[in-house]
Amino acid sequence: MQDKAVTHPFEITLAFDDNRHASMLFGQYDQNLAKVERRLGVLANAKGNHVTIKGPVEACEQARQVLENLYARVKLGQAIGLGEVDGAIQEGVLQGSLFPNAEIGRTVFEQIGTRRRGVVRARNATQDLYLRILKRHELCFAEGPAGTGKTWLAVGHAVSLLEQGIVERLILSRPAVEAGERLGFLPGDMREKVDPYLRPIFDALNDFMDGRMIERGMQTGMIEVAPLAFMRGRTLTNACVLLDEAQNTSAMQMKMFLTRLGEGSRMIVTGDPSQIDLPPGQVSGLNEAVGLLRGLDGIGHVRFSEGDVVRHDLVQRIVSAYEARARDPNFSNGGTRR
Repeated sequence: MQDKAVTHPFEITLAFDDNRHASMLFGQYDQNLAKVERRLGVLANAKGNHVTIKGPVEACEQARQVLENLYARVKLGQAIGLGEVDGAIQEGVLQGSLFPNAEIGRTVFEQIGTRRRGVVRARNATQDLYLRILKRHELCFAEGPAGTGKTWLAVGHAVSLLEQGIVERLILSRPAVEAGERLGFLPGDMREKVDPYLRPIFDALNDFMDGRMIERGMQTGMIEVAPLAFMRGRTLTNACVLLDEAQNTSAMQMKMFLTRLGEGSRMIVTGDPSQIDLPPGQVSGLNEAVGLLRGLDGIGHVRFSEGDVVRHDLVQRIVSAYEARARDPNFSNGGTRR
């Protein structure tokens, strides 16, 4: 009887020239290596500044490329976390071939750079498309679930435009209250009323700009964070204007906002159509605008899916579960089968 052939897994050992940089690459408790293992189906064992990768040939080659690319970023002083690992893996997939003798051109994800954050690179193909569209179009719509980086990347892009002198000011806005914007019923002065609703934008802004620069910018009018209701009647010139949570605008509010666009300005509109808090029967301004304006010159549109979530692995699974229920008519609103 003929013996069955025994297949041995492929093995690569990488040696990095700096122990400290290697430790930053591997992550706390080797969490970055664990991410590579889960995503690519390999085994990665670190010892000092060496890491041994075992598994199928193509997966090992991809893991090697991912780790080498991330190590190059560490040497440039860039922070490496689980999101950057995901991005490097997606970038490798987009390149089409991972072997050095391939004759296919290398594709590098788009990036933005700010003084505080340094270089921020897209983490997946949809984010890459988003950044490309932001750079090419005066008006961009971005739709998709929470955790895909719609608002964060938009704020980063806006800050980069400001620092390059392409625009003179930033105007960041949201519907102050999900649908009604009844600010008078909230306690405190005007800033105290709107701060809780605009906090996510402040958080993103603080990621890309020093706190003192933000405060100075808000005092001089270079940075303005305001509820959507305050946009009426204005003409916004030489500015980058961001409207977040746009799914909760009415059709009239959206029209009002879009017609504020002035000379030398850019406008970014982001929202999640699956989280509309408008009263039943009221049309979302985001949905209507995307349908009406799709394909017009100067207007870009990006749609993120649950597979593009970069916030946390668990968030991606949560979004996927809700999306699956929305697609399954056998589930009731309470989450139980009929």
